[in-house]
Amino acid sequence: MNERQLLLAGSLNMFAAVMLGAFGAHGLKAWVSVEMLAVWETGVIYHLVHALGLLIIALLMPRLDAKGASAVGKAGAVMFAGIVLFSGSLYLLTLTGIKLIGVVTPFGGVAFLLAWGWVAWAAWRSTPS
Repeated sequence: MNERQLLLAGSLNMFAAVMLGAFGAHGLKAWVSVEMLAVWETGVIYHLVHALGLLIIALLMPRLDAKGASAVGKAGAVMFAGIVLFSGSLYLLTLTGIKLIGVVTPFGGVAFLLAWGWVAWAAWRSTPS
């Protein structure tokens, strides 16, 4: 992902996470159990944090050399996939109650770990511009 795409993805994901957090706080209480509401909230927290991560990566890109910027751009794509897999699976699990959806969640967590590791590696290997 390039800087513009990451800024767009980060800001749209921040918008979505705030909206989904508000929906969970105000709209889901009557529909789901306390346990499932906590699952939803976990999805929102990780969604918010990693949407900010996308924005941070976008801001880092111009500070790194071409190889570093390319690497963090790829890390941003993996982080976006992590949001979809991790938070998305928790949202679906909460709304549907289908427990099998929960098997997807750890793949999102691994994507988050890979993305942050990739950012660290890129920062380590890159020469600042």
